[in-house]
Amino acid sequence: MFQDMSIDELLKMRQSKTVVTIDARSPSEFAEATIPGSLNIPLFDDAERAEVGTTYKQVSVQAAMDRGLELVSAKLPDFIKQFREIPGQKVVFCWRGGMRSKTTATVLSLMGIRVHRLTGGFRAYRKWVVETLENMELAASPIVLLGNTGTGKTAILRQLAEEGYPVLDLEKMAGHRGSIFGHVGMASHNQKTFESLLVADLLQLEQSPYVLIEGESKRIGKAVIPDFIVRKKEQGEQLLIRLPIEERVRHIVEDYRPLEHKQELIQGFQRIRRHIHTPVAKEIAACLEADQYEAAVRLLLEHYYDPRYEHAMSQYSGPTTIIEADTVAEAARLVKERLTSRGY
Repeated sequence: MFQDMSIDELLKMRQSKTVVTIDARSPSEFAEATIPGSLNIPLFDDAERAEVGTTYKQVSVQAAMDRGLELVSAKLPDFIKQFREIPGQKVVFCWRGGMRSKTTATVLSLMGIRVHRLTGGFRAYRKWVVETLENMELAASPIVLLGNTGTGKTAILRQLAEEGYPVLDLEKMAGHRGSIFGHVGMASHNQKTFESLLVADLLQLEQSPYVLIEGESKRIGKAVIPDFIVRKKEQGEQLLIRLPIEERVRHIVEDYRPLEHKQELIQGFQRIRRHIHTPVAKEIAACLEADQYEAAVRLLLEHYYDPRYEHAMSQYSGPTTIIEADTVAEAARLVKERLTSRGY
């Protein structure tokens, strides 16, 4: 028979052993939010879940259980096969540790597949995330990367993360770049997913004396950064990245891939068009329509993004170290030299 596992036991096991969490909820529930790294092997798909739920409300509990059994029986061979192919310790969960995860764990146990069921399901995990963030403080000293749009701050952070430096990549967690065009080519995450990813990274950085972070605003797309991170970030060491405008334009075009996302970019431009001097706005619109993206980006930087960023920076009076570079790669190297000079 399967064994139940508490959220605390799961968290400890994830630190020391290979454990695979498996979400038995429907694909739409999984897409909204899940435990990071989980696989989705749903007991019911979205249509089946709706049908069983309707039967439960309009007919009876027994009728819903009977219909659920019919639906599950038809897919059991493939369902079991998916679990057999997963190596390591397996923990299955549903919304609140109820019928779906219990049925899944019971069937698998009868087939000789050892699994645990998460007590309280995803709801228990979500409660743990919320409570953890409410009581958490950022102990590491932030080193904050600042710079005009296109200076490669995110690219620098991700390169340093790959090299083992402690990085808190808030844009990656939010699935958004933080600007009016920040959603282009990305899958924006909701607050639940953002917080789940954030907690996981913060716990990994608990012993780090410093952390690299981008100078984001409090909101990134759909996600809102917790106050304790905003406060600590404002106290951190500031590194201001400066690159030639030609390099910034090149980097933006490479990152946004405008040929693949033309309509999204045009729609995003319409949202800020009224904030740009009319003749310039017309020129930007014409460039976007004609696929002249380098020219459009340069005009946007010169007449919209740079003035707004300079105004924002004028409100800050703390010490700032300027990193002058010709390319994003050189800027990353200079940031690493700065870290070395600080003894990190």
